[in-house]
Amino acid sequence: MSQYDVVVIGGGAAGLSAALVLSRARRKVLVVDAGKPRNAPAAHMHGYLSRDGLPPGELLAFGRAEVRSYGGDILVGAATELVPDGRSGFWVLLADGQRLSARRLLVTTGLGDELPDVPGLRDRWARDVLHCPYCHGHEVRDRRLGVIGGSPGAVRYAQIVRQWTHDLVYFTPPDMLTATERSELVARTIGVVEGTIAQLVIDDDQLRGVQMDDGCVVPRDALFVPPRFVPNNHLLRGLGCAVDDDGWVAVDGTGRTSVPGVWAAGNLVDPRAQVITAAGAGSAAAIALNAELVEDDVHNAVRDLNQGLVS
Repeated sequence: MSQYDVVVIGGGAAGLSAALVLSRARRKVLVVDAGKPRNAPAAHMHGYLSRDGLPPGELLAFGRAEVRSYGGDILVGAATELVPDGRSGFWVLLADGQRLSARRLLVTTGLGDELPDVPGLRDRWARDVLHCPYCHGHEVRDRRLGVIGGSPGAVRYAQIVRQWTHDLVYFTPPDMLTATERSELVARTIGVVEGTIAQLVIDDDQLRGVQMDDGCVVPRDALFVPPRFVPNNHLLRGLGCAVDDDGWVAVDGTGRTSVPGVWAAGNLVDPRAQVITAAGAGSAAAIALNAELVEDDVHNAVRDLNQGLVS
């Protein structure tokens, strides 16, 4: 059994950023990393100041090295359950049977993307099927782009994607558009294709178009898809942390959850957080965590002094 000041569950930008701050504060920190980052399929990461264009795997490798350089530990594994231990501690149970003891927890397990049921869509994810125009729009600017609609907010999302191209087509099931939405799309020369998508057309490992169920092929070079975000919240729900109606973990401004001693940060809390945003949230949570640990240390030191345990 190993005992830590803080166990961070999730080794992405939020978790590693927090671990870096905590290890520099001379805390005994462990990051439990399942090794399945959400942005693994992406070739490059964008919008991160000083690291624009860096492969996401390299950012994580740099982060792990920095955490280790200050004495923090990284463990490759999956946490299966979080269990309270006494009044202020926790057990972290791992899939391989290990059990870790922590004074505090920070959970940064992120989210999953649920995509529309279109044949071939998942295979092209983060290549020429994209979800974030701020992350990928510049790289496909001025090309023939498409947006797969039909979900709440998809028309507004298409209007944002329009910023990067003059050749945009909005694909939607029949009878979904309101008169206002249709006029707004037409006003900005966004083409509208109504019907059911049969499949993507791929040639030489490149997206060439979108085939409708009537056989018509609409040539496109890249597609943007607003996915349904699903928080990876099972560990915190099992611990009794409050979540909102959509499953996002409820936290205060520092990332503190409704369960004392437990913090959360990154996409688990904010589905729209980019890598740089998640890293900042992890740093803020770490500072708040350390401050609370200091309060504990002061309380324990005064108790020991009053009991004559300190000479």
